[in-house]
Amino acid sequence: MPWVCLLLLLAPLASAQTYHWGPCPTPKVQPGFSLEKYLGRWYEIEKLPASFAKGKCIESNFSVRKDGTIEVTNFQFYKDKLRKVEGTGVTPDPREAAKLALGFSYFTPYSPYWVLSTDYATVSVVYSCADVLRIFHVEYAWILGRSRFLPGEAIRYAQGLLLEEGIDLYKMRATDQEGCKD
Repeated sequence: MPWVCLLLLLAPLASAQTYHWGPCPTPKVQPGFSLEKYLGRWYEIEKLPASFAKGKCIESNFSVRKDGTIEVTNFQFYKDKLRKVEGTGVTPDPREAAKLALGFSYFTPYSPYWVLSTDYATVSVVYSCADVLRIFHVEYAWILGRSRFLPGEAIRYAQGLLLEEGIDLYKMRATDQEGCKD
């Protein structure tokens, strides 16, 4: 019965996310992924709901620190303020370079950041999932672009890739990138 209490406590948190019963799926990731080519600025084009990203003009910048870890800086305009969050990324297994792990606090574990597909110059499709006792999982997915706006065919390609991997896009929404400053 304690797991029922846990589910009841987590329900309000999960309501803003996309969750499904059972453990996380394991979609295929970009073969031959190159972190060097991936570095730089990516703009959020569409996403599944994420409680930590509710604003507009959302973007991420990836760079490598002197110690070899990845510096991730996220920006969003939320409630009339520019918000900045810095995090750290690592590649847990160099044999699977597209399976990054990101952390934005010393108090929380690293979260998966799997690059399912990227051409490095235009679009990137990213997936993350958190298992909760293998009872249910919380999913995140992003379509990112090197520019604030992507052509429709690039967005449809990214959505199709997510659907092929069995990721439910029912809650996927476009991110407002109108009127943003670079």
